[in-house]
Amino acid sequence: MTTTLSPRVAVTDAAAALLRQLTAQHGKLMFHQSGGCCDGSAPMCYPVGMFLTGPSDVKLGDLDVGLDDPIEVFISEAQFEYWKYTHLTIDVVPGRGAGFSVEGPTGMRFLIRSRMLTEDELVEVGLR
Repeated sequence: MTTTLSPRVAVTDAAAALLRQLTAQHGKLMFHQSGGCCDGSAPMCYPVGMFLTGPSDVKLGDLDVGLDDPIEVFISEAQFEYWKYTHLTIDVVPGRGAGFSVEGPTGMRFLIRSRMLTEDELVEVGLR
């Protein structure tokens, strides 16, 4: 099952549960989806303020994981151009997390599952 507030990004129940635990440990969190070389296209989860977004980042949406504040999700502009017709779901699986992402020590890692946006979603985001 996934929870979504945005036509572009969602989170699975398992990832939401881990995000609640990580928020209790690290404070408010955010995601940045790059496409960089070091961790491939792994979604990187940071405490708010540890990773600074800039004018070349696009906000994909907010994740409602059952906390007071949603978790914001950003993507680099260059990666967004490749994925602008794609819906992303943040999930979690057993494994080693990305080097700088807060889930690293948990034995779990965040990953992206993707699908093409539906016709209704394309209209909603202004691509049709």
